[in-house]
Amino acid sequence: MSHTGKTISELGFDTLDERFRDSLSFEANKPDFRELDLGSPVSPLRTRYAGPAGSGLTTTTTTTSSSSSSGSVSGRNGHNPVGKRSDSGPNNHSGELSGSGESSPTAGDGIRSGVNARNFKSVYTRSDSGATQTIKYPGQTHTQTQSSVNSPPLNVLPTGNICPSGKVLKTGMTPNRSSRADVLGTGSGNYGHGSIMRGGVAPKEPSNINATNLRSSGGGDCGRRSVVGVDPEEVKRAGNEQYKSGHFGEALSLYDRAIVLSPGNAAYRSNRAAALTALGRLGQALRECEEAVRLDPNYGRAHQRLASLFLRLGQVENARGHLCIPGVHPDPMELQKLQTVEKHLRKCTDARRINDWKSVLREVDATIAAGADFSPQLFMCRAEALLKLQQIDVAESSILNIPKIEPCTPSCLQSRFFGMLSEAYLYFVRGQIEMALGRFENAVAATEKAAQVDPRNVEVAVLHSNVRLVARARARGNDLFKSERFTEACSAYEEGLKVDPSNSVLYCNKAACLFKLGLWEKSVENCDQALSMQPNYTKALLRRAASNIKLEKWVEAVRDYEVLRRELPEDNEVAESLFHAQVALKKSRGEEVYNMKFGGEVEEVLGLEQFRAAISLPGVSVVYFKAVSDLQSKEISPFVDTLCGRYPFINFLKVDVEKSPEVASTENVRIVPTFKIYKNGSRVKEIVCPTRDVLEHSVRHYGI
Repeated sequence: MSHTGKTISELGFDTLDERFRDSLSFEANKPDFRELDLGSPVSPLRTRYAGPAGSGLTTTTTTTSSSSSSGSVSGRNGHNPVGKRSDSGPNNHSGELSGSGESSPTAGDGIRSGVNARNFKSVYTRSDSGATQTIKYPGQTHTQTQSSVNSPPLNVLPTGNICPSGKVLKTGMTPNRSSRADVLGTGSGNYGHGSIMRGGVAPKEPSNINATNLRSSGGGDCGRRSVVGVDPEEVKRAGNEQYKSGHFGEALSLYDRAIVLSPGNAAYRSNRAAALTALGRLGQALRECEEAVRLDPNYGRAHQRLASLFLRLGQVENARGHLCIPGVHPDPMELQKLQTVEKHLRKCTDARRINDWKSVLREVDATIAAGADFSPQLFMCRAEALLKLQQIDVAESSILNIPKIEPCTPSCLQSRFFGMLSEAYLYFVRGQIEMALGRFENAVAATEKAAQVDPRNVEVAVLHSNVRLVARARARGNDLFKSERFTEACSAYEEGLKVDPSNSVLYCNKAACLFKLGLWEKSVENCDQALSMQPNYTKALLRRAASNIKLEKWVEAVRDYEVLRRELPEDNEVAESLFHAQVALKKSRGEEVYNMKFGGEVEEVLGLEQFRAAISLPGVSVVYFKAVSDLQSKEISPFVDTLCGRYPFINFLKVDVEKSPEVASTENVRIVPTFKIYKNGSRVKEIVCPTRDVLEHSVRHYGI
């Protein structure tokens, strides 16, 4: 029986929560036709009737002396299943939220019922002599006659309707003479969706359906259970309210429940895609939009939403296919955005073809700014351009922030970037970055995946072959180096450089061989090549500094060791190498160097004579005036100790103005902490309450 247009309370159900609990108590895999023990005070008579062979139909009939029913209250086992449709037909998508933007879900569409109409009819007629039941099947009719209304046989199904008010309306049978009405109540017994009770009027429940009631009624696994008696449109409207309030997670949950109730409704899928998009889950949103279009190929909103998603992914061809569909005028703003993205992407492709990597970088940024802000391929193209511009460290860090589209749909996987399949391009660039960083095994694995995804692409095949050749040359060179066959190892690295002339790791390894062979000038040259591609390459800096020490190029050696000291502040080997290089530099300049040892401590000065003797020593002396009671002195004292270890060739002194007021008075120190720098007995710098950076800069400047 149809309840179209009735509110929830008019249908006489207790509450939405109870309906959910009752309905969820039945498993989804149970058959629609089953015997129902209503537990009524009126004793039921039940028989089963099997339809014609092959029809799969079983009819259960029940007869009482006071009332009858022509269908099931809940629709579980009746012969008259209910399916709602809007007046405008199945393709009606009216009542959408205002605005055509991507973020708005569909507000209301024609109801697509998940229950299909049966292919048979059951008609009951009754006369004074008996009742006749006629069941019509495709191509045949079966009639069953009952002999008496007072003494009905077992195969009788009551023919009354349970009205929205809860009263039982009798049609086709002698009315019950009892003065007490039958109603649907809320008794303790579970008689379907309410207890059949004598007397009284079933109370009405509020008709409003809100998200709170829906959340409390379904549970997390309602997708696997049959929810009976709930209007999916009400669930969807509650989801729209949550969406407009910015509660996208709540909206998504409600849209999920609407889909459970009506899985064939394209609008619910489209609304779910809007919520997923707002949550940043574009891969799942894309899949939902494609499902909505599959369910209803003429659903314009789903096509528009799908085009917007494809545009954000930088897939202009796919976006155009859904934005410009026959019979539908595309949104002007979306069309303009599509044309702008397409223009910059075309320029990017042309610049990449001629290796104009600066233009590639510029056009990639313009494409992302124009609307393709969630394209992994464009972000990976930026990393490739940075790599080619010898900004390896920046390229490596940039790929950590690339958007991830999961799960990938077939349409995404089949799209192409720069002539290769989109997924293959991601592995293609990653392989290049891994190779440049010397992670040869990772590079081989990445290019192998690219070749598997797009085996026919020439660019992918060439890179994969080259990566394998370079990895093999590097492995052979390493084995020869370990065997101290340095000349042969050098030749092996050179073979790899013929294939990949911009590989900084191979240049550095070759420099190590040349250092062992005593060819320090050539070693420095190869280190220069490696550092031109990777400026912060630690191994190349170490080998170049060591080669310059052999060549007695102290200034160059000190410069490299100072860079390493900043990069590796805890490395004692680097600190000691820097100390010896600085001492050698001083000697080369003719400065007097004595009583200098690596790893000295800050010397405490207790008297004026000791202070004068200390600052008159050759070289640089840094005097730290402090007070035990001063807070700033306490904070900077540990850093002074650090500087003493970092610059062991400088003489560090400390004076406590409270213990040695004579020294403080002579040097006119009134504020602590104060630092004074002396060079060969003469004061060259005074700093009052400096920051750590200012102090270290001054120490380094006067210490060289």
